Amino acid sequence: MPDSLKTTKSIQLKPFFCNVQFVESVLHGVSDELYVINAENMQILYVNERVLKNNAYDFEQLKQQSLLNVLGVGQASMQRYLSEHQSLGEFFEMVQELTLENTAHQAVKLLAKCIEFNHKPCILVIKPAVSGNGAKDTSAFLDNFLQALHESESRVDEIVSNTPGMFFQLQRNSEGALSFAYLSEGCQALLGLSASDLQQDAKLFYEMINPEDRARLNQRFELSAMELSQLDWEGRVWIHDWQDHKWINLRAIPHQLDNGQIQWAGIIINITESKEEKLELESSRRELAELTAHLNQVKEQERTRIAREIHDDLGGNLTAIKIGLSSIIRRITNGQPVTREQALNLEGIVDNTFEAVHRISSDLRPNVLDLGIVAALEWQAKAFEKQVGVPCHFTFNQNDIYVSPEQAIALFRICQESMSNIAKHAEATRVNLDLDIYKNEIMMMISDNGVGISASDIYKSNSFGLRGMQERVAALNGHFEIGQQDKGTLITVRLPLEQ
Repeated sequence: MPDSLKTTKSIQLKPFFCNVQFVESVLHGVSDELYVINAENMQILYVNERVLKNNAYDFEQLKQQSLLNVLGVGQASMQRYLSEHQSLGEFFEMVQELTLENTAHQAVKLLAKCIEFNHKPCILVIKPAVSGNGAKDTSAFLDNFLQALHESESRVDEIVSNTPGMFFQLQRNSEGALSFAYLSEGCQALLGLSASDLQQDAKLFYEMINPEDRARLNQRFELSAMELSQLDWEGRVWIHDWQDHKWINLRAIPHQLDNGQIQWAGIIINITESKEEKLELESSRRELAELTAHLNQVKEQERTRIAREIHDDLGGNLTAIKIGLSSIIRRITNGQPVTREQALNLEGIVDNTFEAVHRISSDLRPNVLDLGIVAALEWQAKAFEKQVGVPCHFTFNQNDIYVSPEQAIALFRICQESMSNIAKHAEATRVNLDLDIYKNEIMMMISDNGVGISASDIYKSNSFGLRGMQERVAALNGHFEIGQQDKGTLITVRLPLEQ
């Protein structure tokens, strides 16, 4: 890119999307001289390569010259031509007032057209290299080219306005300082800052980024600049005016400019919702893994307890029965009398064995569930009242409430766990247990008038009992709530009523 173009912008309304190298190669390939002049102050904004080759000036020197010396048309004449033709939208002719050295000592007809350049009214002037139809051919070519460019930018505008996020061009100088060359209108909605604010001070963007994430972004910039590889980064930003944080994702493609600077073109989008969902999912997976490990541990402990009870109670009783029967058989064989006391001892051992079998079986699955969920919870309430000595009032709005076996065991175990927690921690003097059918849902509520449960107890990592309840309800597509009330704790379980 020539020096002249490093201090000015090429003909484009959207620098992020226009392929600068493509536009400038097209304009530099034109054999005629091309000028873009600001219609308001008559300053030269752009020239193509042919102008620099035909003049002894560089672009900065050329801008200091008068239009009369450069084009042979004075400023007053240029403004007059502009006022006469600005509404036509077509190329018009301008005649040189001053014969210039490079025009072979004859007046040259210039072609001009009113255009918009960087949202400013401008004049595009074609100065032909030779006389004849060359300038007209060039004007026809430029008409087609500018029309195609305008249509392309219109499509880009539509894409930008309907794309969530912010498009940007970011440059990095040799000292590592960053500056935004372009920002789309999505800047304000995404970051709470206007594009002009960020373009004036790119540090504002860095100050929003979480320090830990900022360090990673700098590392990614260094690697992308070194390898000219795609930059992909996500991190947290704090929006001060909104007092809120967001997760954003930045993706950009780098390329090296002729002056050695690195420029990235890319997009920044808001990924807060998906990121928080991902973090929540990861947290749920960790909690589920912890709960699974805890349940496996509890299961092994329960198996050990049942095995011990079978060995100690049933095994001990069966051994005692065998010893008692052997004694009776031996006495009968020897013709000795068998006493009634011996028979009664054996009968007592058999009764104890039946009780042990019933207890172990009830621990595995309560037989009372065979009588229905209403009867099972009523038995649970009476058992709690008898064992703990705290009144437990059970109510229900239907005598026959049908639930599936899975729902029945879930409701029973949640009630069992809740009653156990009340007995251990609540210091309650009254407990209420309600079971209702309400709007196609089975709703069970357990409340007490004790000391209540704190939020820290609800969310602490080792609250496996509560998490176990939640998992039971979630597995049945239900809803579980626990919290404090005026006095004590309220647990609510809602399960869909199966038809």
